Amino acid sequence: MSFNITGEALIGGAAVKGSGATFEAWDPAARAHIAPSFQTVDEAQIDEACRLAEAAFDPYRSISDNARADFLDTIAEQILALGDELIVRAMTESGLPRVRLEGERGRTVGQLKLFAGLLREGSWTDARLDTALPDRTPPRPDLRLRMIGLGPVAVFGASNFPLAFSVAGGDTASALAAGCPVVLKAHPAHPGTSELVARAIVKAVEICKLPAGVFSLLTGIGNDLGQQLVAHPAIQAVGFTGSRVGGIALMKVAANRPQPIPVYAEMSSINPVFVLPQALAARGAAIAAGFAGSLTMGVGQFCTNPGLVLGLEGPEFTAFAAAAAEALAPTPAGTMLTAGIATSYTKGVAALAEHADVKSLVQNTGEEGKGAAALFVTSGDAFLARHDLRDEVFGPVSLLVACRDIDQLVAITESLEGQLTATLQMDQGDLDDARRLLPALERRVGRILANGFPTGVEVSTAMVHGGPFPATSDGRSTSVGTAAINRFLRPVSYQNLLQDLLPESIRDGNPLGIWRRKDGVLGKE
Repeated sequence: MSFNITGEALIGGAAVKGSGATFEAWDPAARAHIAPSFQTVDEAQIDEACRLAEAAFDPYRSISDNARADFLDTIAEQILALGDELIVRAMTESGLPRVRLEGERGRTVGQLKLFAGLLREGSWTDARLDTALPDRTPPRPDLRLRMIGLGPVAVFGASNFPLAFSVAGGDTASALAAGCPVVLKAHPAHPGTSELVARAIVKAVEICKLPAGVFSLLTGIGNDLGQQLVAHPAIQAVGFTGSRVGGIALMKVAANRPQPIPVYAEMSSINPVFVLPQALAARGAAIAAGFAGSLTMGVGQFCTNPGLVLGLEGPEFTAFAAAAAEALAPTPAGTMLTAGIATSYTKGVAALAEHADVKSLVQNTGEEGKGAAALFVTSGDAFLARHDLRDEVFGPVSLLVACRDIDQLVAITESLEGQLTATLQMDQGDLDDARRLLPALERRVGRILANGFPTGVEVSTAMVHGGPFPATSDGRSTSVGTAAINRFLRPVSYQNLLQDLLPESIRDGNPLGIWRRKDGVLGKE
C-alpha cells in the first residue's frame, strides 16, 4: 500500500489543508528541509475534529469488544502494508537508523495487537456483580459495575519515538481500546511519518465501517494548537510525552477548563543507577561498559536514559568512573532528533562543565546538530546542596555521584524527585543495602530494575512506564502495557436495572464468558 504525503491534516477521514503557519519537515542528518510543506490547522478545524470525535464516541464505544479488537488488528495490518516507504520517511525525518525504526514499527504493531488481545479476553471491563439481598436489614439492591471510556482523547505525538509513541503509539492504542476516539496532534519533527501512519488508521476506520470521527490527525506548529485542543469541551482526557514545561502547560489548561480533565503526561526523569559496594568491587568494569552502552543508545534520546549514577566513594568507584570514561571516549557524536533538542543538549552539557562542584571526565566534541557523549562526577555533599544537579539533560550525558557512605546514599535517594526507573546493580552481599533503599525507591519510581539498565521498555501486561511527578503528571498510571487502558476508563454502577438494559458484560449468565467478580468471588459466573 502506498500513500502520497500531501501535507494535509486528516479530520474525520477527510484530507484538509490548514490555514495557519506553513512548515516543513527537517532532515537532521542532511540538515535540509523535506517536501512537501505542511500547514497549521485553524481553530475551526480543531473544533470540527473534536466535534466529530464527540459524535463518534457513543457509537464507537457501543460496538463489541471483538469488533474493537478487530479494528486494532486492522490498524496494525495497514501500518505493515505501508512497507518500506514508512521506514525510509521516518529515517529521513528523525536521523534514526533503519534497524531502530524497524524495531519500533514492530513494537507499534505489537502493542496494538496486545490491546486487541486484552479486549477479546475481557478483564479490562472489571465486571462486578453484587446480588440483591432483599431480606437483609437494610436490604441490599442489585448492583453491577463495569468500566467505560471517558470520551474523546487528545494525544500528542512524541519527538523521540516517531512510531511507538506517536500517531499509532501506546496512547492512541490504549485510548482506542477503551472505546475513546482520538484527536492526535502530530509532532512537527516528523509530519510525513505521521501522515503516513494516520492514513493507515483512516483506512482501517473505513475497512471496519466505523464513524469517521473515531480518529483525526491535526498538523501544525506553535503552542496555541495544543492548548486549543486540550481546552475544547469535547476532549475528556489527554495523553502527552514530552518536556516538563510542555506537560505542565497542558496540565494548567486542563485544570482551568469549566470541566477539568485528566492529563497523563510523561515529562522528566534522570533514572538513577545505584552501583552497590559488592557489585562495584566484583564487576565494576563490566557495569561501566554496560552503562556506557545504555547511555549512548539512540544518542541518549530515551526517557529512561541513565542520567545519574550513585556509588560509595573510594578506589572502586574511582576505577568505575575511569572505566566508564574510557568506554565513552571513542563514542562518535550522533545525529540528534531535532535542532532544538541538539541545542538544549549542548547548553545542558556546558552548564555541567562550568559548574563549580562538578568535574568533567569525558566531554566529546560533535558537529552542529549532533550529540557527543559526556560524563561528569560530583560529591554526595554537592549533590545534596545543589538542586540544579538533578535537572534532566536529554542526551548522552550522565552525572556520577560519589557518596560518603550508605547513609548519604539513602539521604540522596530520599531527596530525589519522582522517576520513571531506578536500577540496582548489586550482588548477594549487597542485599542489606538494597533493602534499605527499596522503600524510598518504591515511593519515587515506577520501575525498579536489578542488574540491568533502564533503556528498553518491554510492552507487556506487567510493565509500568510511569512514576511520581515530575516523571509523569499522575504516578498512579502507566503509558506502556495493558494497564495503560485504565487511564481512559471510568466506572459506572447499575442499580436494579432490568436485564434487557444491562450491558452484556454484567448480565446474568455471563453471555460473554469473561472473568467477573460476583459477590466478591472472582470467576465466570
